[in-house]
Amino acid sequence: MGTAKDTFLKLKLPKQKLILDGAIEEFATWGFHRASINRLVQALGIAKGSIFQYFGNKEGLFAYVFDYAVDTVRQTLRKVKRESADADFFSRLRESLLAGIFFIRKHPKIYRIYLKMVFQEEFPLRERYLKKIRLFSVDYLQPLLEAGIEKGEIRSNLDPTISAFVLDAVLDRFMQAYAVQFFDSGAGIYDAGDSDIREKIDKVIDILRVGLGSSEKDPGHSKI
Repeated sequence: MGTAKDTFLKLKLPKQKLILDGAIEEFATWGFHRASINRLVQALGIAKGSIFQYFGNKEGLFAYVFDYAVDTVRQTLRKVKRESADADFFSRLRESLLAGIFFIRKHPKIYRIYLKMVFQEEFPLRERYLKKIRLFSVDYLQPLLEAGIEKGEIRSNLDPTISAFVLDAVLDRFMQAYAVQFFDSGAGIYDAGDSDIREKIDKVIDILRVGLGSSEKDPGHSKI
């Protein structure tokens, strides 16, 4: 993660983690503009000047948190892609969405920062950050789609780029509905337990199967 200075990278890992966790807490609670370096260093018990030595300014600290978050998501999806390599497209998509839900449960503050970025405020480089997230998602989904088309699991006349755009929108909204009650719209997704969330994911995948699936080769419905 290239936004941290050598002074930070030379710290022992426990102290790096302490500062990172504190920064995540601050941005998740207050967003970018209302996040306070004074409040952060008071909570951490370090000198205010240390943050500027480590990251330059608040923008540099946020960039470090953002890079960490993206890398954490990337590692999660790499694991899903690797472990589901032999499965059909719709099973892989199901596992990807389930992994997203588990990520929100494991890293709720990181996801809260993402929601604040999307819905609540403008701040330096916001557009670049959000574009990077969307492109990252499409870069993950499009190869899955292309592999599904090649295997005959998905209709060959579909445009992989547009299809990836649609899937990104559906999956993103599903995860928002899980995390934020008023996005749920009565679907019963918000904060659902394991069995319920799996059932909701199955229903979403079934709908996508109708729109994307090949009539020549339907891999069938498989539960998680």
